[in-house]
Amino acid sequence: MADWVAISSLATAGGTLALAATTYASVRSANRAARAAEGSLLAELRPLLVESSEQDPPLRVGFMDHPPFEVPGGGAVAEHVDGRLYVVLSLRNVGPGIGVLHGGHVSPERVRGRTDHTPIERFRMLSRDIYIPPGKVGFYQIAFRDEQREERDALIRALDAGAFGVDVLYGDFEGGQRVITRYNVVRADDGRWQVGTVRHWQIDRSDPR
Repeated sequence: MADWVAISSLATAGGTLALAATTYASVRSANRAARAAEGSLLAELRPLLVESSEQDPPLRVGFMDHPPFEVPGGGAVAEHVDGRLYVVLSLRNVGPGIGVLHGGHVSPERVRGRTDHTPIERFRMLSRDIYIPPGKVGFYQIAFRDEQREERDALIRALDAGAFGVDVLYGDFEGGQRVITRYNVVRADDGRWQVGTVRHWQIDRSDPR
């Protein structure tokens, strides 16, 4: 005689296992869809800063102790005035999201792209937020005064040599997706400073290189 209790238990167990397998597959599919949606959203918020174009209009950028400098498109200002050194780079946001600048580091030599970026703990953070909207031109600025005498003097020598490097740290408007972009600033034959993008490093997500 058939043991209907055992058969019923096995059928119930089989049904439960099939339901569990279906639920697991559904959860995995939902997780993949959620990750894809999150990735798409983050991509829409992501900024990417490069040098501006020579055709872009000049910017007027001031400091608390100096009147505004005029910064040409595709260029930079590097001025030594009364013991103070002022540096401004004209940048364009070619990413889809708003770029918020956090800080930067200026190197007294032309830097190569394949070396590591400057450690973040060595960056000088900005005292105010600088925003660059998508598709727009903005700037990075920094000043070296008596408090930064050693750095200032090394950079003044770099100006005489005609080249220096800048690493800029920035991210999206929520403070995430941080990127470090490296620029070389070189004096052209006409005496103007030209900016060239060297490399980008992803800080908060895996770097594809």
